[in-house]
Amino acid sequence: MSSVRIEREGAVAWLILNRPEKLNVLGAEMPADLKRCTEELKQDDSIRCVILKGAGDHFMAGGDIDYFKSLADAYEEQGESAFPAGMFALLHEAIFNIHSMGKPVIASVKGAVAGFGLSLMLACDLVLAADDAVFSVAYCKIGTTPDGGMTYFLPRAVGQKKAMELSLTGKRFSAEEAERWGMLNQVVTKAEVDAASLKLASSLSAGPCDVLARTKALLNQTFDVSLQQRLDEEAENFRLSMLQPDFAEGVGSFCEKRRAKFQ
Repeated sequence: MSSVRIEREGAVAWLILNRPEKLNVLGAEMPADLKRCTEELKQDDSIRCVILKGAGDHFMAGGDIDYFKSLADAYEEQGESAFPAGMFALLHEAIFNIHSMGKPVIASVKGAVAGFGLSLMLACDLVLAADDAVFSVAYCKIGTTPDGGMTYFLPRAVGQKKAMELSLTGKRFSAEEAERWGMLNQVVTKAEVDAASLKLASSLSAGPCDVLARTKALLNQTFDVSLQQRLDEEAENFRLSMLQPDFAEGVGSFCEKRRAKFQ
């Protein structure tokens, strides 16, 4: 059974972390599975929005500590050769696939969200969380620095000082706190989180997908460019939007006071 699976529901795909018996922690197989599935969804033009969730009652409680312990034990005898080759390359490709995917990716989270699970959540474009969710950067608790883009995404979400606090202490925090600090878009009950995520995904799927993809790209690059470069890029993207049928439909539907039917 794959540690990550895909379920399609019309133009929406569920990307599901599939180790519920172990709180969906990151084990030996998941890096390759996550890379493969994100690559598949990135290239699938029939999918207009992706929802990332964990099977069972939790999103992802970080890394598989039993697996990490076996690596630490093997290191005592074999040295660095005991560590899996290519693990970080696979994880980094998966994170980059989510970040660069030309469609919105929604994280639908509940239960434990820690370590790489938090990195994975922060890599997504939008986050809906159950009110029972509990978060932690956690890495310092097992004697390692963060990975999965944590030190890239977290300061951008919460600011440098709060990112320092959460990373250096590893303390737990609630969904209410995460929303207040800017990590989340909405907190709902545990019973509502999947339905609310699907409702949002369906709404986004009915939107102008080319426009949403280019808007996502502009926002994801915003910290890497000058104001003048960004103004030029925004002007060019607006010009490109005006050339598309969705522009005529959007302004036409607004003037006619009806719901737009984007291609």
